[in-house]
Amino acid sequence: MKALITWGGWPGHEPDKVAELFRGMLAEAGAEVEVTDSLTCFDDGEALRGLDLIVPVWTMSDLSKEAAQNVSEAVARGTGLAGCHGGMCDAFRSNVLWQFMTGGNWVAHPGGDGVRYRVRMTGAHELTEGIEDFDVESEQYYLHTDPANHVLAVTDFPTVNWYHAANGPVEMPVAWVKAWGHGRVYYNALGHKASVVADGPAREMLRRGLLWAAAGKQASAGDVSDWQVPGNHY
Repeated sequence: MKALITWGGWPGHEPDKVAELFRGMLAEAGAEVEVTDSLTCFDDGEALRGLDLIVPVWTMSDLSKEAAQNVSEAVARGTGLAGCHGGMCDAFRSNVLWQFMTGGNWVAHPGGDGVRYRVRMTGAHELTEGIEDFDVESEQYYLHTDPANHVLAVTDFPTVNWYHAANGPVEMPVAWVKAWGHGRVYYNALGHKASVVADGPAREMLRRGLLWAAAGKQASAGDVSDWQVPGNHY
C-alpha cells in the first residue's frame, strides 16, 4: 500500500501532529507512507494515480483548479481519499470541485472549542462495527453535506443556543463515506486537536476509514471512460 499525507495551512489544527498520527496508523498496517508539508505533490497527476491513498491535512488554504482536477482524476480511478475535521472539509473553501469530491464543507462550530456532545453511530457498517456511541469535548462541526453520502455517525444540534437553534433539532453527520468514480472517500469531522483523535473510539474510526479508503484501489477497474466529463465551470 502506497499512501501520501500532505499537511499545512492554519496551524491551530495542529496539522503536523495530526499528520503524524495518520502516518503511524498507516505504518502499523504496513503501508509505505510519504509525508510532505507542500501542495506541490498534487501537481503530478500520474504520481497521484499510482497511490492507494491520499490524506490531506490542510485548513483554510488555496488549491489551484489544476491540482484539484489531478486529485479528482486519481480518486476517480481508484485512489482512496480520507481525512478529518478542517483538514479535509475546510481545506480549500474556494474550490467547489474539492467540496463535491469530499462530500461536505464546514460552515460553523457554534460554541467554539470545548463543547461537549455525543457522537452516535447510525447503523451496521464495517467501519463502525463494535464501536459504541461516545462523548467528545471539542468543536462540534456544522457542515453542508452531499445527500449522496453514506452517513456512519451523527451528532445532534443545537447544543449551543445560537441563531441556528431557531430551526429546531438537526441530526448532523460526523462521519461518512462516498464514492467518487471508482474511488472511496472517507471523512470524519472530529480532530480539532490531535488529542481528540489520538486514542479511543475516535482514533479507531479514523484508522478504519484510512484503510478502507486505501483498499478500494485493489478493487477498482480504474477506467473512467464511461463517465461524462463535466463542463469546466468549477
